[in-house]
Amino acid sequence: MALVLATATGCVTNTESTVPPGDPIRAGKVDAIAAQLPAPIAASGQMRVGVNVPYAPNEFKDDDGTIVGFAVELVDALGDVLGVTMVYNEADFDRIIPAVQSGTFDMGSSSFTDTKEREQSVDFVTYFSAGVRWAQRVGEDVDPNNACGLRVAVQTTTYEDIDEVPAKSDACVAAGQPPIDKVKYDSQDEATNALILGRVDALSADSPVTAYAIERSEGRLEPAGEVFDAAPYGWVVAKGSPLGPVLRQAMQELIDSGVYAQIAQRWGMEDGIIDTAQINAAPS
Repeated sequence: MALVLATATGCVTNTESTVPPGDPIRAGKVDAIAAQLPAPIAASGQMRVGVNVPYAPNEFKDDDGTIVGFAVELVDALGDVLGVTMVYNEADFDRIIPAVQSGTFDMGSSSFTDTKEREQSVDFVTYFSAGVRWAQRVGEDVDPNNACGLRVAVQTTTYEDIDEVPAKSDACVAAGQPPIDKVKYDSQDEATNALILGRVDALSADSPVTAYAIERSEGRLEPAGEVFDAAPYGWVVAKGSPLGPVLRQAMQELIDSGVYAQIAQRWGMEDGIIDTAQINAAPS
């Protein structure tokens, strides 16, 4: 799906999302790891994956409507190691974790930040390290550490919505300053549009997502401040599920074999690669 960007006049235009040339990078099956899959998944030969799009470059749709992205290609390679087909199911971001808890999805893969709060209800298998970065319109002067009274766009139920921007806003109030006016959008595309149109003063998103939005903004957006609050992305599985350790082993196989690094390089995501896959590695 093209990333929808708004013009200064309010008209909406489409710019094609960038899918790297060439074929996706695949991996080989590792029988010793695949043999540890929970019996229902092994018997079906499929794993049900909950995903929310668009969140380029991690998860989005290409011009043919196929779900693609850095994390999607990585999950497909994970399926190769396990000898199963990854079946993607679109869902609202805030419904994916409950669906994993209920057993509707086997795992969630939607750029979930591993946090201590989320670890209370589900487990995370880490696969990337991302920070937070703000964006502003070119030529403006937004300081994420001094944003009291500004309107800041976020995608609903993300880390930026639930934790990062509210914490900054609370600090403003504690200092006797006006709070940040957090403006929530259902998709990252809408948040980007709002910033370009001047409906908000800045946006806050995961660092690779902000970088991608800036790249595709045709020179209308630029970074506001540096990357901060680095934390791992993780695949979501049910709390205590035996699937978690299997996914961790499969991810470590992709790291050790070099497939992971190749996929990251293909998508321009080298800055956030990790050396060791872990379960529940949220920073304290």
